[in-house]
Amino acid sequence: MNALGHMAAGLGGGFPEKEKLALDNYIDNDGSIHQSISDNPFIVLRADNSNQIRTLRNKLKEENIYFVDFTSTMVEGTSQEQKDRTKQTPEAELEYFGTCFFGDDETLAPLTKKFSLWR
Repeated sequence: MNALGHMAAGLGGGFPEKEKLALDNYIDNDGSIHQSISDNPFIVLRADNSNQIRTLRNKLKEENIYFVDFTSTMVEGTSQEQKDRTKQTPEAELEYFGTCFFGDDETLAPLTKKFSLWR
């Protein structure tokens, strides 16, 4: 859940076309505002292993799809220690915990068809 939180914040904060995120305020019957809820679905898929995520990440790069990822080097210690550890680790040796991305169904479905729905 920690990795998902980091990736979702990064995706929302860095996505270049904010209007496509369709963030909206929901208002309950008491007039209380529930801010910045996306009108788009958030689908969580399960990968079999880190290499499956790596392959997806590479395809996202090839397709020029904005994404955020999270690796095992980003877990322990201070943020500076995490950055240093990541910098010292070749990409091929990174263990991916997840990736978060945004796009339309037609573009993403072929890239995610090998993944199962998280339950």
